[in-house]
Amino acid sequence: MAQSIVNEAVNEAATEPAQEFAGFATNPAPLLVAQYERIAKQEMQALPFYHATMPIVAECVVFDGQWLGCVLTPWMLSVVVLPGPDQLWPVRSSSDRLALQLPCGNLTFMVGALPETGQLLACSLMSPIDPHLGADEGRALVSSTLKMLLSLPVQQGEGGVNLSRRRLFGARRGLGLGATES
Repeated sequence: MAQSIVNEAVNEAATEPAQEFAGFATNPAPLLVAQYERIAKQEMQALPFYHATMPIVAECVVFDGQWLGCVLTPWMLSVVVLPGPDQLWPVRSSSDRLALQLPCGNLTFMVGALPETGQLLACSLMSPIDPHLGADEGRALVSSTLKMLLSLPVQQGEGGVNLSRRRLFGARRGLGLGATES
């Protein structure tokens, strides 16, 4: 009798959906490329906006303990976030939205899932891909986008800057760029 109750508890635990999932110990970019290549062949090639000469490219870096990446496919350019090494993420409902603060500013991500990587956060930057964008430009765009995501925003300081021509060229003698008029 006791063995039967234990077996039932184990069977129930095996059929319950996972409440959280572990992060990637190594860079997930190759997994992303492989999955999107399969999606391209099986689902996307026949679509009218499919950019057949665009390669599938993914780059990821660890940022704040998570994998932050940029993915280019023949149909889109997206920012993705996946759990990093030693991370446990809760399972979320597909299409939930999360706002994340990155060095470049705030972005809103949608929860999605891929067969091999499981859940990820994605933020579309370009969909469909510009048909005039070349393959080399696309590859460069991935690297540039990732650098931009990790760049600090440029903001004007509290004191402000007087950019008027009069101020710049000193309408009065003795007024340098750092001096103020009274």
